Amino acid sequence: MSTRIAILGTGRMGSALARRLAEYEPTLWNRTRARAEQVGAGRVAATPADAVRDADVVLISLTGAAAVRAAFGGPEGALAAAAGQIFVEMSTSGPAVLEELRPQLIATGSALIDAPIVGAPTVVLRGAAAILVGGAPADVERARPVLEKCGEVRHTGPLGSGACLKLVANSMLGVLTTAAAELQTAGLAVGLDGKDVFWVLTRLAPSLEMRRAGYMDGRHEPTLFAVRDLLKDLDLALELFHRSTAQAPLTALVRELVGEAAAKGPDLDITAVITRY
Repeated sequence: MSTRIAILGTGRMGSALARRLAEYEPTLWNRTRARAEQVGAGRVAATPADAVRDADVVLISLTGAAAVRAAFGGPEGALAAAAGQIFVEMSTSGPAVLEELRPQLIATGSALIDAPIVGAPTVVLRGAAAILVGGAPADVERARPVLEKCGEVRHTGPLGSGACLKLVANSMLGVLTTAAAELQTAGLAVGLDGKDVFWVLTRLAPSLEMRRAGYMDGRHEPTLFAVRDLLKDLDLALELFHRSTAQAPLTALVRELVGEAAAKGPDLDITAVITRY
């Protein structure tokens, strides 16, 4: 492919992006080099700067704002090699870090958009994710051909709007996951068959089906989305909501319940919230 791609971060989502975009022969960087080497797609760079230097499009998929800042800063960071690339921030790190990076990237002639993903890594591998994109229209169009390989691109408005909408989405995921855990155990407590309870829950919320093992069998691995990551996202969401006139008491309660589950098994899948019950 003529477009040169770099991917910063090869965790669960970054690895899925790299495999989905393998035809581009992407350049990968990860803080732990071995994880990037295990992906089996493209080549591995030693530093963010090395990964970015020859790229046209740079995808960032890291664990949060602190990791994004670390990857961009310093003499070997991505900013040191920025020179006209389009940077696509796909982490769930909130809108604040985007405002920090934007003027620094503009100074190098580069552009920045945010494009967090709604969907598990398995959905990305099928090219069926929802990608929430915020940024200037011209910048979004530069990245669109690459992003559309991974799923449906929805341009949600200016820079930061995608990040905000992703926090709404993950708050909904937290509410849904916790409600399902509560009602699954409540149904058992009143004498219903667990299969019937889960059947009716999936009739109302079909996406629960992909996490059947967690609700029905108590198996919270392999992890599709870790409890600690959901807790981080709920904290970001509440911070965002509380800076506005939004009222979010339900989200705040879910955050507390997810926090209890995270204290017991932070790296388990989010279905582990059922252990709280």
